[in-house]
Amino acid sequence: MKDDRSDVKKYLQGVNMSRRSFINTAAIIGMGSALSLSPLAGFAAEAAPKKGGVLKLGMSGGNTSDSLDPTLFSDWVPLNQAYMLMNGLVEIDENNQATPELLESWEAKPGAQEWTFKVRQGVTFHNGKALTVEDILYSINLHRGDQSRSAIKTQLAAIKDLKKSGDNEITLTLDSGNADLPFLLADYHLVVVPDGFTDWKHPIGTGGFVFDQYQPGVRSYFKRNPNYWKPNRAFVDAVEVLVINDATARTNALISGQVHAINRVDFKTVDFLKRNPALNIVRAAGGQHFTFLMDCRVAPFNNNDVRTAIKYGIDREKLLATVLRGYGTLGNDHPIPKTDRFFNKSLEQRAYDPDKAKFFLKKAGLSALPLELSSSDAAFAGALDAAALFQGEAAAAGIQVNIKRQPADSYWDDVWMKAPFSMGYWGGRPTADQMFSTAWQSTAKWNDTHWKNDKFDSLLIQARSLLDEQKRAEIYGELQSIARDDGGAMIPLFGDYLDATSKKVGGVKPHPLFNFMGGRLAERVWLES
Repeated sequence: MKDDRSDVKKYLQGVNMSRRSFINTAAIIGMGSALSLSPLAGFAAEAAPKKGGVLKLGMSGGNTSDSLDPTLFSDWVPLNQAYMLMNGLVEIDENNQATPELLESWEAKPGAQEWTFKVRQGVTFHNGKALTVEDILYSINLHRGDQSRSAIKTQLAAIKDLKKSGDNEITLTLDSGNADLPFLLADYHLVVVPDGFTDWKHPIGTGGFVFDQYQPGVRSYFKRNPNYWKPNRAFVDAVEVLVINDATARTNALISGQVHAINRVDFKTVDFLKRNPALNIVRAAGGQHFTFLMDCRVAPFNNNDVRTAIKYGIDREKLLATVLRGYGTLGNDHPIPKTDRFFNKSLEQRAYDPDKAKFFLKKAGLSALPLELSSSDAAFAGALDAAALFQGEAAAAGIQVNIKRQPADSYWDDVWMKAPFSMGYWGGRPTADQMFSTAWQSTAKWNDTHWKNDKFDSLLIQARSLLDEQKRAEIYGELQSIARDDGGAMIPLFGDYLDATSKKVGGVKPHPLFNFMGGRLAERVWLES
């Protein structure tokens, strides 16, 4: 996501999935090899869920240009609103595994090129219409057409054929195998609406809440769906979302009781909030990472020696300690976290080295490098502090950084993917393939450094079609090396997901994919009386 700006999650424990289908899918996607750290660690058993009340969320990641059109989702607020109103095809659970949602089961033929999916029965839209295969096909095809502006269009381009193959069955054929297809179909853009639906100002879904009021970038109010098909979900009577992009204002809204929960807690205030007996901090390690983005199409960033010099000009250890207050891990200039099963453990961690930075500048024919860095705390909490630290550290290498402070409200529309040198973040993805395909493949819509590497593209396609986990690990390890040594993103840090909630909110748990329980918090929690 940006989001990350752009990912997905789990739910139904009582899924109707055949043993054969489960075993086949588990073998293909490597289930059981997920996170080494339980996301439930440290959370005690809670009282039984209660119904009623209005859940109020103070959220960062909303803009006045937001839309409830799923082809246009690009930030935290639309993602969460989508999962209130609509359901996805597949969900990612708290163990980072793909589990059924509106697709209740799946099975792949050998080679993972042809897949069969069963569509869940007994589900109705908010207008009373029963969910059908046609609704699923339409919702997927929204992102595939020539006119589609969807960020997931590139990944779905691999679909060669998508058709109804039974009353509640679809068959999907790819141009080559993809062992991670269920994870791809868990992307948060792929929420389901009725066949032919286009009224995005008043969306109709099958989700736990029904549309009531919506002011983009300001506020939304959705009421509980009394006929929700998921058991033990959607406990509150309504959800109100207040867009509060300023971290200080968001924190104050929580402390004062204006809202029950906030996302993207400022790393500088975590320890302070921990001391408040009325609040809980929800912390989860995952793929969220923070970026310094160099546009590889323009000078001086079209020279990899310059890009490499910049990557040596930042003190990652100091950033982790001061900007994140230790709530994260070091980044190594590629987007795959240590929690990913294909993380390359043998890749040497890049460290701050002004002398090496000077060496690569000299190699590029430069003795000094003046740069303008566009930044805003809209990029991530602490981005301006990180920019200032980089400015001081890079000076020792002859890199002269001028920080251009950008307005928060227009940052993602006017700066991201437009400024030659800027800052950003990604919420990560459940698989290495999806992260690379979303933001690093040369044809990806959200390739935010405009980087192109033919070898990288070729290996990426090769890796996703393999079923041999060892061979896949080798290729994804090489992809991380290529991204690190040639890519246009300096990634110094992975930050933990940090939310804060009132202790009046029950049912909150950490999740390895995105803040607010992978975007599903609204339907999972309740308010204690």
